[in-house]
Amino acid sequence: MIPVQGFAGTKVAVLGLGRSGLATAAALVAGGAEPVLWDDSPEARARAEAQGYICRDLSRAGAFDDIACLVTSPGIPHLYPRPNPVIAAAMAAGVPVDNDIGLFFRSWATSEWDHFDVTPRTICVTGSNGKSTTTALIHHILEIAGRPTQMAGNIGRGVLDIEPATDGEVVVLELSSYQTDLARALTPDVAVFTNLSPDHLDRHGGPGGYFAAKRRLFAEGGPDRAVIGVDEPEGVYLANQIATGREDDRLIRISSARKLGDYGWSVFARKGFLAEWRKGRQVASIDLRGVTGLPGAHNHQNACAAYAATRSLGIGPKVIEEAFHSFAGLPHRSQTVAEKHGVRYVNDSKATNVDAAAKALEAFQNIRWIAGGLGKEGGVSALKPLLGNVKKAYFIGHSARDFALELAPVEHEICETMEAAVAAAAREAQGGDTVLLAPAAASFDQYPNFEKRGEHFAELVAALPG
Repeated sequence: MIPVQGFAGTKVAVLGLGRSGLATAAALVAGGAEPVLWDDSPEARARAEAQGYICRDLSRAGAFDDIACLVTSPGIPHLYPRPNPVIAAAMAAGVPVDNDIGLFFRSWATSEWDHFDVTPRTICVTGSNGKSTTTALIHHILEIAGRPTQMAGNIGRGVLDIEPATDGEVVVLELSSYQTDLARALTPDVAVFTNLSPDHLDRHGGPGGYFAAKRRLFAEGGPDRAVIGVDEPEGVYLANQIATGREDDRLIRISSARKLGDYGWSVFARKGFLAEWRKGRQVASIDLRGVTGLPGAHNHQNACAAYAATRSLGIGPKVIEEAFHSFAGLPHRSQTVAEKHGVRYVNDSKATNVDAAAKALEAFQNIRWIAGGLGKEGGVSALKPLLGNVKKAYFIGHSARDFALELAPVEHEICETMEAAVAAAAREAQGGDTVLLAPAAASFDQYPNFEKRGEHFAELVAALPG
């Protein structure tokens, strides 16, 4: 773990005792602080006390009189739609509020680094879509390149739960808007902004607040290198804020929609080919069409982001291309789980909304589409223009009939269950077809989460005759 620096001999309150909260408590102890814990859940408090931690009701009067800092879990609101009462009490008492990301950046560098040949680096990835895939892909490229690396944050381990840095190590962090919004220290060496689409708007008081939370990674952090997706107005604005001029190669613009040849450094994907341009000329190109772990334009944007981030560390294009081909993708995100009798089976259970499902429908041809679940506000009629790739739809779950009505006249079958949908799609599929699970709906009508839904799909596919 990373011992927290700067609080030795003081009491630090920790609010929220999930994965990051307990990891924070352990890291505070390792740094010589005394953590004081609280969670509204009696079960969570009991687990913490069983591990020897002190719990204190932080909502009572005077609870912060002897507290040096409050560290809160990312899921707890500190401003919108209204501050959590404990956080409000800390702020009213003048107690600084931070999160584990802020503690990580104030504690990551140590005096041991003076003896390293190569200073450790951090790459931080934020944005609305593709953060997890981009983070995992960067980590994979570093592994293939033989660089010591760890991955943490919103994916994998908590940031304070990783091991202290080794010589030349690169830590890759996925950071959500919840994490960047509150962290008091943000000092990445390389910062990546993938894209922006509406999300978490109640938590951030609207789209401006949501973008502002993402922008903090660049405005507060001042990274040595910034990788910015410029396919949305916010990305164009952010790139303009960072660059001192067109030729400023501290900024790498990326796009999966258009050529970017007129800047100091850019990486873009068009018609399945990734191109790197520097100072007005192309210096490298990669054919992404055969990279099975990165299907579709949205994954080509992820590839551009990962390519740019790792090129900024000096990793060569050939090594990156090799890593692309060995990248298996993340579970439940356009993940090929099997190919049987010429039919490809793809698990995109993470496609819980219309935008994500649209990207999946654009990524494949000859689709037998399994969709449905607990439909979201606004319906799915926006997907109608994308149904040209769909040979037949198989609707499941609570919203199966609603989906059928909204998406008429697409050929479809009301299957209700995943078992029935997979069986019907497999029975009717022909060589060259793709059976795609991209639900465009939440899972909670039939599954506890999208992961369980995707795992069930994969299990059913595995049981099909080979």
